[in-house]
Amino acid sequence: MSSEVPKFKVMVTNHKVHPEALDILREDCELIFCDKFPSDRQEILEKCRGVDGMFWTTPHLLDSEVLDAAGPQLKCAATISAGLDTIDANEMKRRGIELGYAPYISNTAVAEHAIGLMIAAGKRFHQGRLKIKSSEWKNWHIRWMLGQEIRNSTVGLVGFGGIGQVIAELLQGFGVKQILYTCRHKNPRGDELNAKYVQFDQLLCESDFIVVACPLTSDTENMFSDAEFQKMKPNCVLVNISRGPIIDHDALYNALKLGQIFAAGLDVTVPEPLPANHPLLNLPNCVITPHLAASTYPTRETVAKVTAHNIMRSLRGMEMLSPAFTLPQKERITNSGTE
Repeated sequence: MSSEVPKFKVMVTNHKVHPEALDILREDCELIFCDKFPSDRQEILEKCRGVDGMFWTTPHLLDSEVLDAAGPQLKCAATISAGLDTIDANEMKRRGIELGYAPYISNTAVAEHAIGLMIAAGKRFHQGRLKIKSSEWKNWHIRWMLGQEIRNSTVGLVGFGGIGQVIAELLQGFGVKQILYTCRHKNPRGDELNAKYVQFDQLLCESDFIVVACPLTSDTENMFSDAEFQKMKPNCVLVNISRGPIIDHDALYNALKLGQIFAAGLDVTVPEPLPANHPLLNLPNCVITPHLAASTYPTRETVAKVTAHNIMRSLRGMEMLSPAFTLPQKERITNSGTE
């Protein structure tokens, strides 16, 4: 840490941020930590006053209320997330405040988790554990607990951005029959990965595994509901590593309960955390993880460092490594809620 008086003040919303990322900030910054864990919005509103930057690691919304509380000197904020669900990016851009985020870094970790959920749900991992717990281990029966294989299957990817493409790359080693994908436009990377661009309905009808890897938008919210489940194959395994609201959970419950689809693997739900009494948790053919896809040691460390560098570069007048948007130089002046 520099012996000089810190030039900037940065609020860190989680005191458990990776130490090496904090060391990057300490070179020129006084760090102000939110002590409560999990984070408390009132504490954030109090501790953000007068800061130059914010290291955002909380599900609380970074909105006009927080920006007003911080004050007109606020220059930037950066989130550890690859998405901007918890950030009012339009308001930040309107005020001329720079915003950094962490896209692409978690792609491999999330793609690996998707493959893991395909296997766990397709091979009945959760149901098998329940059988052991209830003393119903009956593998002497030759047709007991039969599952689905990725080998020779058709895998459908809903969304073919960074994560979808890494999933397609990983699937090359599984001997799949074919990979289908659907998104707004055909992607040149599809041909390189032997993935075929199709319409959503065709993907629903033909896929043995479907992985949701698209962003949550007004168009994709409740993209999977009763009508979609009726088009899917009864052996289909549905995996969601994107955002919970893309799947209508009531419709999913009915589809799993009635055997319209074989199984589901979810890393994201509505709400989060999922209540302990939620009906999906009572289904043997539904594997649920608590939004862990990007939670690996290498990914978390890299994301934290990138977030720290985004803040430091902004405060030093340099371009962020991964800006959420670009501001004309003249707009980087003040944080004001009024014109």
